[in-house]
Amino acid sequence: MEKLIEVEYRVYPDPDALAKAAASHLMEIAMKSVAEKGCANIAVSGGNTPKNMFAQLAVPTGEYYSAMPWPQLQLFFVDERMVPPDDQDSNYNMTREAMLGHVPLTPEQVTRIKGELIPEEAAFQYESAIRSRLGLQQAELPGFDVVQLGMGDDGHTASLFPHTDALHERHRIAVANYVPQKSAWRVTLTKTAINNAAEVFFLIGGKDKAEPLRRVLQDPYEPSILPSQLIQPNNDRLLFLLDGDAAARLPATDANGVGRISLRRYPKLSID
Repeated sequence: MEKLIEVEYRVYPDPDALAKAAASHLMEIAMKSVAEKGCANIAVSGGNTPKNMFAQLAVPTGEYYSAMPWPQLQLFFVDERMVPPDDQDSNYNMTREAMLGHVPLTPEQVTRIKGELIPEEAAFQYESAIRSRLGLQQAELPGFDVVQLGMGDDGHTASLFPHTDALHERHRIAVANYVPQKSAWRVTLTKTAINNAAEVFFLIGGKDKAEPLRRVLQDPYEPSILPSQLIQPNNDRLLFLLDGDAAARLPATDANGVGRISLRRYPKLSID
């Protein structure tokens, strides 16, 4: 059965404007979630582009810092490398240096992936921690209020890399995934967990992302090659926040810097 995904992309002139827009978007979702249900559950990615967003949120005199409902947040991670939490390659460490060490979030509000463990144990413990934090029952999936994703120049997102086993997982929340391209293990949220979020947005910058992004949004559906195509939120909406370099090969935006694409996806043709 055909599925239609409404994609909106917003284009900003430079990395600084993109970081500010992303910080504002994350803040708005958090405020809305707290107003509606008293808390906001957020899952974030690593990488340089999110790092700039985190830095904007952490400016004590900034508008985002003062408006963010920090006491009501629960922070989770989309994926992690198998390294200790103080390693320079750790997504947690990057987030700690850019934001966590400068904002009023307690350790109890942050659920990290324990990259210092063996991969399968780290994935099991992370899924268990998510279930505990969110009060999930049996096979119930998390409903994160927002999941922020990035995308690699090979079309991967989270640690869902081309031609890897995690692309096939349909029931787990988090899995260990061996990535031959990196000769390394990762732990990642699954496409199923990501797609169940209330809001999902990609944050992408840089010239090296322009062609992969065009392929993800405009080429035929081949998620084993372009895993970002697996992101098909259950609410049928998907947002991309982009700088001008990343958006260079997409159709032109309107006067407000906004573009829209309707994607037809075919779940029966999925790699599952």
